[in-house]
Amino acid sequence: MHAKSETYGRLVDSGVVAVLRGADPDTLIEITDALLEGGVTGIELTADNPDVTEMLEALTGSFDDEIIIGTGTVLDAATARMTMLAGAEFVVSPSLHEDVIDICNRYGTLVAPGVMTPTEAIRGYEMGADLVKVFPASSLGPGHLSAIKGPYEQIPLMPTGGVDLDNAAAYIEAGAECVGAGSALVDYAAAERGDFEAITERAREFTSVIDEARDA
Repeated sequence: MHAKSETYGRLVDSGVVAVLRGADPDTLIEITDALLEGGVTGIELTADNPDVTEMLEALTGSFDDEIIIGTGTVLDAATARMTMLAGAEFVVSPSLHEDVIDICNRYGTLVAPGVMTPTEAIRGYEMGADLVKVFPASSLGPGHLSAIKGPYEQIPLMPTGGVDLDNAAAYIEAGAECVGAGSALVDYAAAERGDFEAITERAREFTSVIDEARDA
């Protein structure tokens, strides 16, 4: 288990966190390997998958320190703790749940609650969030993220929901520390065909776009 500060640093270094919603346990290792090959080292398994604990254990057993693994769609403290015990090093929610933030801080696990408004952003940060997930980012776009950053420069933001190759750079330029991306990054149809190179290529494109935005 890494210290929260190291987990945070590694997520930011990855630039994009791959959100694996409904991933097939049979192709999970190959998908993760393909993402890693493309430079994406932040992997989020959503906790609404009934096999999430087994999948977390499979990932932690297959990848030493190469990736940072967490869980998303965590709505309560019991789910947060269950996934932490299975190896999750960060916990993400689509909404703001004080009990989830509390239990993550109790056990030294990075926590990123979901918010939409400036009021929610500061509340989550005051509750002890390490990273604040702006969700769904697509509803209001990069301008909304930039507006939150205005008075709240100290709050680290991770826009998620509708982030793709066309807008990822705009979110970074608006002040995002990193972004979360799901279907725009991970092509499950390609995985079913065994075309993991397509996933690697998309991951490379994402990391390239983010690196260029950071260097601009």
